[in-house]
Amino acid sequence: MQFFKKIGVGLALMVASVSAFAEYAWNFPEPVTPMALDTLHVHNKFMAICMIIFVVVLAIMVYSIFAHRKSKGYQAVADKPPSTAIEIFWTLIPFAILLLIDFVIMGIPAYHSVVMMEDTRTEAKMVVKITGSQWRWQYEYLDGDAKGIKFVSNLSTPQAQMDKGYQGAKDENYLLEVDNRLVLPVGEKVRILMTASDVLHNWWVPQFGSSRVAVPGFLRETWVQVEKPGTYRGQCKELCGKGHGYMPVVVDALPMDEYKVWVAAKKEEMAKASAGADKEWTKEDLMAEGKTVYEKNCAVCHQVSGAGLPPAFPALTGSKVATSPIFGEDGKYLKDGHLDRVLNGIRVMPGWKALLNDVEIAAVVTYERNALGNSVGDVLQPSQVKTARE
Repeated sequence: MQFFKKIGVGLALMVASVSAFAEYAWNFPEPVTPMALDTLHVHNKFMAICMIIFVVVLAIMVYSIFAHRKSKGYQAVADKPPSTAIEIFWTLIPFAILLLIDFVIMGIPAYHSVVMMEDTRTEAKMVVKITGSQWRWQYEYLDGDAKGIKFVSNLSTPQAQMDKGYQGAKDENYLLEVDNRLVLPVGEKVRILMTASDVLHNWWVPQFGSSRVAVPGFLRETWVQVEKPGTYRGQCKELCGKGHGYMPVVVDALPMDEYKVWVAAKKEEMAKASAGADKEWTKEDLMAEGKTVYEKNCAVCHQVSGAGLPPAFPALTGSKVATSPIFGEDGKYLKDGHLDRVLNGIRVMPGWKALLNDVEIAAVVTYERNALGNSVGDVLQPSQVKTARE
């Protein structure tokens, strides 16, 4: 009786858990690319084959156990020598069946899928380069109407929500929202070139079906062709360091007419940012812009307060680099000085000259020297950064 009570309690708990997780999906997320759809079909076919094999083998085992049990009077023949021919026969037959299943029934669909995944160039309409860095993505459009568009995508979840002890409600897309989304046209095959600037990363959107490890110093390829407009989210799925959980991917798939509007707006935005490098900025404006740039790009390592996480990520508060002169007597920026470190990076710190424009670099350097517990008092103008680049 106690046994059946325990079973009843167990079933009740199972039902309760199912109702509590009503949104749980037993299958893949909805595929929105040909690659993801093909992967789903192959997966379902393989699972069906495996289930059939499991049921057949289990049925044979159950039949053998019950048909030859002692209570039925079955007597084992212990004195009969084993037949070598029968043993070979019952070894080769299952082997042949599994060989047929593996190489024909399963092998052909798998081969088709692999060929599809590796064919990155056929009918590709545009090329996008994706660079992974700790812990952000850089996107660069290499051809087509969007050629020349280049930007960095950072996590935009408010810092307050990530702090320990936060009691308020969190955003629906907590840790899966960014400041700059990758935008792709619906129905167009996009060739993706992928690399990394520091460690291994992996640009992954589950509904796209593609996954490729980005390796520093190498260009690796995959492709995406989004068939359905919408917003799709993913993240880096390679263990890339302490900020691994703060490196989301957000893609907006837009109809072609809306995509062209976005391209025009993005190019206008970049033109305005470039024009800003030629004007004289006030210290107040640089500080305001620098605070935004710092919190988006630098705070993940050096912390919002500038205290850092020594020894891997040194403090900026009281830092010799952040409080020493930027330029030497000859007017050139000092090697290993503040501007040099920001432009070219050092060790695990990336070089920001390829990621930020002149205004952003000037602003963040000015902010780091006059905030975070520092008060050097000087100002770095975007025009000086522009000259330093040259």
